[in-house]
Amino acid sequence: MFSKVNKSGPNGAATDSTRPGGKSGVPSIISADLRITGDLVCSGDVQIDGWVEGDVQSRNITIGEGATVQGGLQAESVRICGLVNGEVRADIVVLEKTAKVTGDILHKSLAIEQGAFIEGMCRRIDGGVKPAATAPAVTPAANATPAPEAEKKAAANA
Repeated sequence: MFSKVNKSGPNGAATDSTRPGGKSGVPSIISADLRITGDLVCSGDVQIDGWVEGDVQSRNITIGEGATVQGGLQAESVRICGLVNGEVRADIVVLEKTAKVTGDILHKSLAIEQGAFIEGMCRRIDGGVKPAATAPAVTPAANATPAPEAEKKAAANA
């Protein structure tokens, strides 16, 4: 503060030389009065207490009790206390008693407190998250016999 050494970076912005790469240990916070439309991508931690319409990708994500996310979450660790309407993909997922999730949860570890609400599929993943396989189309058997009502309609039309 009082030294004569210039601590600003190439664009005149201050740099944090005490941490490698200038990364902060403080999470990015979306406060309760903030509404965001668009995807969020962060290499650190994100705490959402407001309203987000879009996907969120980060290292650690915390969804606060009054928060709403209309989109998917992807992280190493996700803790949900609020409302999420979208797919959750994370190594560790914790649903607190106030959580309400509508969407699939893909996880390595899942903890659900009594009172949490889930409407969707929970699936454990071993390695990397793989896209869901599509079910093969069902085709009628070649030797299937038609229903009696279908036979009567066919005979009446002939």
